[in-house]
Parts: sequence; C-alpha cells; structure tokens
Amino acid sequence: MEERINNRNVDVVNLMMKYNAIVILVVLIIVSTILSDAFFTATNIMNLLRQLVPLTLASLGMLLVILTGGIDLSVASVTAVGGMFTGILIANYNMTSAGALVGVILIVLAVGFLIGSITGFFVIGLKMAPFVATLATMTMARGFAYLMSNGQPVRLPMGEPATLLLSSFGAKSIAGIPWPVILGVFFILLFVFITKNTVFGRLIIASGSNETAVRLAGITVNKYIFFAYAICGALCALGGLVATSRVSVAAPSIATGLELDAIAACVIGGASLSGGKGTVVNTIIGVLVLGLITNVMSLMSIAAYPQQIIKGLIIVLAVFLQHITNREKKPV
Repeated sequence: MEERINNRNVDVVNLMMKYNAIVILVVLIIVSTILSDAFFTATNIMNLLRQLVPLTLASLGMLLVILTGGIDLSVASVTAVGGMFTGILIANYNMTSAGALVGVILIVLAVGFLIGSITGFFVIGLKMAPFVATLATMTMARGFAYLMSNGQPVRLPMGEPATLLLSSFGAKSIAGIPWPVILGVFFILLFVFITKNTVFGRLIIASGSNETAVRLAGITVNKYIFFAYAICGALCALGGLVATSRVSVAAPSIATGLELDAIAACVIGGASLSGGKGTVVNTIIGVLVLGLITNVMSLMSIAAYPQQIIKGLIIVLAVFLQHITNREKKPV
C-alpha cells in the first residue's frame, strides 16, 4: 500500500515536471487572484488579452525561427516599422478610405515579409550567424522606423473612415471578446494546424532537430529556414498595426524589448534554442505567464523594474525544470 502511494506521488511529480509551463501559469493565476481583487474580472482579463496580441504574433514568428535552430532579435524593430507604415500611409499618403485600409494592411504585411526575407538572406545566402544577422536587421529596422517620421509619433487623422475602422478594431469587441483577441486566436489555431498537419510545419521542425538527415533526404532545408524568418517578419509587422489600432498613434519607439519577451515566451513554453523542439500551445502559455506578471504587478502599482527580475526568475525556473525533465528521460 505504501509503495503504491509512493509511486502515485512520483507520477504526480513527473506529471508536474512534464507540464511545468502549465503549472507555472496556474500558480500565477492563483497568486494573482489572491493579490488583487481586480485581477479576475472580465474587463481586466479582456484588456490583458488585448494587450498581449502583438507579443503573441511576435512569439509565433519567433517559435518558427527557433524551431529551425535560429533566433530573431529584430521582432521588436519590425513591429515598430509595421506600426509606422500604418500611421504614415493613412496620415501622409491619404489612404483614408475604408477600401484603402485593406491596401494598408497588405502593404504592412509585405514590408514585414520583406524585412524578414532580408534577414533570411543574411542567414541563408550570406551564411551569417542568426544572432549577428538579426542584430543587424534589428538595428537597421529600428533606425528606419525613426527615420520615417524624424523620430516623431504619427497620429492617425481623426474622423477618417480608415482611422475609425482601425480604432474600432483596436478598441471594440464582439460578444465581449475584443477583435484583436479574435485575430490572435485565429493565428494561434492557424499555426497549430501548420506545425502539426502540414509538410511545411514538419520540415521546419525537422530542419532544427536533424538538418543533416533532412538534407540527405533531398529536401532543400534553406528554403524552409528562409520562409521562417520571412513569416516572422510579416507577423511582427501585423503586430505593429494592431498596436497602432489600440491608440490611433504610430510611434517608432513601440515594442521596445519585445524580442526578449518573445524569446522568453518560447523558452518558458519549453522550446529548445538549439532547434527542433517547441509547440504553439506551450508558447502561448509562456506569453500568458509573462502577461500575468506584468498585469498583476501593475494592478498592485509596483514599478516595472521588479517585474523584470520576476520574469528572469521564472525563465530560470522553467529552464531548470525542463533540464531535470530531459535528464530523467535519457536512458541510463
């Protein structure tokens, strides 16, 4: 009887270790509910989810890149460029009609895809290390975001159809669910499908877990790595458009530090920085963990600096638990 109880306890511990990201999220929800009465309200939860959409999009893109064994430090800068293109096209190029807004969205996506493609070319064509390549892209994209408006924010023209539609998207809800959250859920489901049920998704994972085997199978790995960076760029630019829709102002300084949060979300979710390991669902759990930390500490009027310390500690805890879990899985 005692042995059965001990085995059961061991099973529970192993289960908690295996799903450590979920355990961390649940613990944070419980702690947040205890610390703040305002946390577990529909208004706060929906505002939290709305704010996390740009990070969600950047994290999905980052996950694709990390699965290939790379990393993308430019996601924050590309998000800023996406926001600036949104503001400037509407405010300075008279793309103010409802129909023109579709063109704005397509241009923003194309610009993000182009920047991501440049990064992919650096990595694949010039054989640059992803860290160095994306560091260069990060610097150039952020500089370009400032150059577009001489470092000044661009306010969307009030009363114009494009502005009204965009601000309505950023601020309004359907059935109590904000439109940006619906967009975020759509991309989450899309990427779950892509990574689990498509050849592209499987080869993205395979290129990170065993690139040599994929090459020997006659598959062009470089193509998939290139598109991982390009898609990441498009998602980040779209995140900039979403961020702009919330405040109707495009600023070149937005999303500062987003690249670190996106990497942290993937790591907390169990993605391996060496590639080939990571899931969309766990990455979103990582996004929620980071969002909860910021949200509850803001509700408690705690400064931003301690939030960074707690984020760092949770990253260390998540990586430590993954290390223990992986060590236990290895055959003796």
